[in-house]
Amino acid sequence: MLGKPSIFLVGPMGSGKTAVGRHLARLFRYTFYDSDADIEAKTGVDIQFIFEKEGENGFRAREKESIERLTKVESIVLATGGGAVIDADNRRFLAERGVVVYLKTSVDQQLERTRHGRNRPLLNDTDPEQKLIELMLRRASLYAEIADFTVSTDGRRVQLVAEEIHHEMRRVRVPQP
Repeated sequence: MLGKPSIFLVGPMGSGKTAVGRHLARLFRYTFYDSDADIEAKTGVDIQFIFEKEGENGFRAREKESIERLTKVESIVLATGGGAVIDADNRRFLAERGVVVYLKTSVDQQLERTRHGRNRPLLNDTDPEQKLIELMLRRASLYAEIADFTVSTDGRRVQLVAEEIHHEMRRVRVPQP
């Protein structure tokens, strides 16, 4: 982990990547980025619209460009989309260019955290629990594969999760600006 100047958060939807990432960026005095928000800013439309017009493949191509570009920026905290790890190049960019933290959460916690969200295209027109289980089965090993360390977010406050990550990273002396 030494010498990797940025922090990249991976994990399933509803694991707290954006909320924890914002708090963590403040603790480190880093700039916060969210790959989904970056895509929306670049396209001028929301993720739901991209999925409707271009499908998941179109979205994944945009996501790859965003992750490739953002992982080159130093001293940032990047919250990635839950499916970012599907692409082998994304996994390589994340693993080689920063400290990767896997925010692990249960399907029950994901259901609770995503039930009111409208911007979750993969949960539209499907049984959310079944879809989340399916996604977890496909992606959990990919999150773990590139993670420098894993933190559980189930039933935990954002601030405590961010402080745990901050403590762990200071322990291994991640460079600070």
